[in-house]
Amino acid sequence: MFTTGKRARRGTLVAVGAAVAICATACSSGKESVAGGDEERVTGKVSLVYLQKQGDQEYFVAEAAGARAKARQLGVDLKVVDLGNDANEAVSQVQTAVAQKANGIIIVVPDPAVGPQVVRTVQDAGVTLLTSDDQICTNKPDPASCDPGQLVPRVGFSGRQMGTEVGKRAGEEFKKAGWKASETRIIAAWKQDITVCTDRVVAAQQAFDQTAGQNVRVIKVGTDNTPPDAQNKVAATITANRSVKNWIVWGCNDENVSGGVTALQNSGIPAANIIGVGLGANLACKDWKSGKTTGMRAALFINGYDVGGLAVQTIYDKLKNGKAMPAEVFAPTKMVDADTWQQAGVKCG
Repeated sequence: MFTTGKRARRGTLVAVGAAVAICATACSSGKESVAGGDEERVTGKVSLVYLQKQGDQEYFVAEAAGARAKARQLGVDLKVVDLGNDANEAVSQVQTAVAQKANGIIIVVPDPAVGPQVVRTVQDAGVTLLTSDDQICTNKPDPASCDPGQLVPRVGFSGRQMGTEVGKRAGEEFKKAGWKASETRIIAAWKQDITVCTDRVVAAQQAFDQTAGQNVRVIKVGTDNTPPDAQNKVAATITANRSVKNWIVWGCNDENVSGGVTALQNSGIPAANIIGVGLGANLACKDWKSGKTTGMRAALFINGYDVGGLAVQTIYDKLKNGKAMPAEVFAPTKMVDADTWQQAGVKCG
């Protein structure tokens, strides 16, 4: 059953009918009704499906590893599925998980617009749903316009907190470089229909303005959150702004910043005239590991391994112990750079 952490009280007039409905689901799912009939708990082995977008990305590879490790610890039957960037595949795999009698589904949606359809599917089947990383809404395609009470419980990171750390570091680097605002532009690159991404870049700008003490013009670049697309889109932006001397790059993730920094360097902008602050550190660390000169100055390390494990633990506690899932659960973050990424525990492929 989908839950928002609020219990639905059954009226006495429908108690008998509700009991029949519960049995119809519980008898086939391994769940049993507990005190008051308001919660159902799994009595046998918990079966989970973790549906991830971009499953070959370093962050999500680590997330899957963390989920599997936690599942082994808890004795959970876990299946991890890579959805790529296919929203239709997300819907199809949710239907498959339901048909296979999964007790719970954790999902990272390729497109939040499929949220209402995903929620309806799991609700009808009595399956518990949790999102990780990105938000979805029960009744609207855009989580940004969703009533907070209709957002599906989520495990991940605070978009605003992450963006604030990125903007603060970018502001510190800007001040250290002694650049003039008139000679500088900021590229903010992200997939603009993903709420958590927008939260990050908005917070980054606010923190930068406060830290830098100057207003630098921001150029917003819409991407699909991958390095190739970010690189192509930023290259076009550079072409239209040839007179700009200094560039600052931030975005939703390391993929956007890495693509943007690469585009700038390929266009002939020296690394000394680029301040890239990534979010993830999964690609930034590769530049630092190689020892090459790069405009990637720092990155906020977000550990997918922690999120995967936390997501499995959160939904397991709900299914096995009846513990309500919080609206949001956040994993810790840490700012790293070329000198500190290894000691911080960043695993760089």
